Amino acid sequence: MVAHVFVLGLDERNLDTLRGLPALSDCRLHPLLDVDRLVHVDGIDLPALLEEADRELDASGGPVDAIVGYWDFPVSSLVPMLCERRGLPGADLRAVVQCEHKYWSRVVQSEVIDEVPRFGLVDVDEDTAPPAGVRYPMWVKPVKSFSSQMAYRVTDDEEFRAALGEIREGIDKVGKPFENVLARIDLPAEIADAGGRSCVAEEAVSGRQVTVEGYDPGDGVRVHGVIDSVQYPGTSSFLRYQYPSSLPEEVIRRITDATRRVIEHIGLRHVPFNVEFFWDEESGAVHLLEINARHSQSHAPLFEDVDGAPNHQILVQLGLGRDPDFPHRRGEHAVAGKWFYRTFEDGVVRRAPTAEEVAAVESEHPGVRVHLMAEQGVRLSELPDQDSYSYELAHLYIGAADPQRLQEEYERCVHDLPFEIDRTGGTA
Repeated sequence: MVAHVFVLGLDERNLDTLRGLPALSDCRLHPLLDVDRLVHVDGIDLPALLEEADRELDASGGPVDAIVGYWDFPVSSLVPMLCERRGLPGADLRAVVQCEHKYWSRVVQSEVIDEVPRFGLVDVDEDTAPPAGVRYPMWVKPVKSFSSQMAYRVTDDEEFRAALGEIREGIDKVGKPFENVLARIDLPAEIADAGGRSCVAEEAVSGRQVTVEGYDPGDGVRVHGVIDSVQYPGTSSFLRYQYPSSLPEEVIRRITDATRRVIEHIGLRHVPFNVEFFWDEESGAVHLLEINARHSQSHAPLFEDVDGAPNHQILVQLGLGRDPDFPHRRGEHAVAGKWFYRTFEDGVVRRAPTAEEVAAVESEHPGVRVHLMAEQGVRLSELPDQDSYSYELAHLYIGAADPQRLQEEYERCVHDLPFEIDRTGGTA
């Protein structure tokens, strides 16, 4: 029998990733809510989105066997709500929010592990200094945001106040609709008081960043991959994701053990997750950075290159209530990376690689996939969903036999992808 799977915000790129997977050969994929209603939007009306989704599901006229999604908020909250309404396998909304509310997540993490930096709650409208016991340098960020937006590293009270000023300008975009989600949950008093318009301050930690991907189908946490997140030197902006991780096995064991304890304590089940850590090579310290109650679509080509299937496969299998059957090291490459070709200064893109130039790069470098993020005529600071310090020009997915060849292939590809950027401040 055919299993009908409805995907929130199904876009062409991820449909290509899901299409044709042998493990999902009995599945028929259906889009649920247009991606333009869910991603890169100026406003999020959660009740309206729920009503629209219900109407589309009812109008489909057939069975609804699974509802899944791979985007951040509001999709990550809509999925458990819709699954609960229709009696489908899915995560508990409270568990999802415990992962996504950055302050609440820190509270529950610290109940079961020690690998948590000092942190505290910040009133974005009233506070002018950090919480007691949290020392500079620190990061200040809204309790709910995504893609490192409105996250600022500060080193003194002046920078702290300046960061809060910047955050106040944009916090309502996600904070207000997130409060609609909070209102659906029985919250601890402290979290209810914090709401969705507050911030968390936490002491800055450093080291090599790594992400653990896994899931709990109901019988315990399973980890299916550990990925390195390599930053541009001296910055907090990602240069590449690289799989598999090059960290020592003992460190991987420590971070996967911490992951299991936290995820089981929260009770996050029936949905993929990814958990980010820092490992300080000099001191040996490990710190949990954040938990995402979803898998990373950015990692999908990496898993496909190395293991033989994208992690999207796990998402759909869990949504159907199946025990995921995921391959290991059956791909064409020993190592794979997603590279972020960035610039750190604003400007107007006067020339971007043409479609023919992109096609030539992909043809001359078999296995390479290029996704342009900045087109000709755009001002970089107007690009959506950038971090606080840089601008993405292109994403490059590359597989190779070893890390050195991975680096060399990236450098050759960048050389063949010409961008010209006007830094003089002219109009787009």
